[in-house]
Amino acid sequence: MADPAHRLKTSIAILGCGDVGSTLAYTLILNPICSEVILVDPKTELLNAQVRDLSDATYRGNTGTKVRAGTHKDAGQADLVVITAGAKQKAGESRLSLLSRNLHILSSIFASMSPINPHTILLLVANPVDILTYFARKLSGLPESQVIGTGTSLDSARLRGILADKADVAPNSIDAYVLGEHGDSQFVAWSSITIGTTPLHLALPNTLTPEFKSSISTHTRGAAAAIIAAKGCTAYGIGNIAASICQYILFDQRTVRPVSFYQPELGCCLSMPAVIGRKGIIRAMPVELDDTEKRELESCARGLRAIIEGATKELNADKELERALEAEG
Repeated sequence: MADPAHRLKTSIAILGCGDVGSTLAYTLILNPICSEVILVDPKTELLNAQVRDLSDATYRGNTGTKVRAGTHKDAGQADLVVITAGAKQKAGESRLSLLSRNLHILSSIFASMSPINPHTILLLVANPVDILTYFARKLSGLPESQVIGTGTSLDSARLRGILADKADVAPNSIDAYVLGEHGDSQFVAWSSITIGTTPLHLALPNTLTPEFKSSISTHTRGAAAAIIAAKGCTAYGIGNIAASICQYILFDQRTVRPVSFYQPELGCCLSMPAVIGRKGIIRAMPVELDDTEKRELESCARGLRAIIEGATKELNADKELERALEAEG
């Protein structure tokens, strides 16, 4: 397999062409960073319709990116594979049951993609993203540095947006991170936030009250649920964030962002700052946390490890059942 640095054409495969997958594809067309976008979805009518509709968006001539339908085998040879496919939660369904269904989908995807190009970078968008990223490491067979989840990237962007409004500065002037799980146990790393080189407590004096911090943390954590309740899904924000991560990778930009990747000392995947480039996670970037934030991080990791343990038991039980049914047959 040729080294990706010596390839003239680059391809991004998107698995799942629903709201998020199609929005990501559209973003990649409008801001072209690759030669080809390959869409993969078992719903062939939807897949073909999305390819035709997205292709129509390329005919103005302001992009050189081609869009086509492909198979899982095609996706396995792409430079970058983005997984947006996943089951939706049924009414009354437990989180663990939903996770079990999504893990079966993930397992089926990797079986169909095999053998995967060893240089491929895998980007998980489907939820629960931290748990799926953890299992994708094992199922894909790729090096850990090449398996990334979008994690709290969007949560952190929301945080920068809110603080930018409060401080009356551009969002890209703010370094602020939501860390941990992309979910209920996420936390804001308040102690390390700066505007330019100015610590937040100096940039916003008399503002950082416990009530202020709590309201912003609550808004950041609950923004997706509020959008989903009103319109049924989130697509534009996460589609744009996923496209940005694709660009950091394919252009080897060495950009620092909070993404979900394996944390050996915590035994799970969760979001921490990392340098992102052509080989995926180039290196983790240490972040100074105060005592409260350290406790929040450990609590978050403990919760994720418990879910991983429960999911592993459920998967093993399913395998035992399959073996027993085969033996009877």
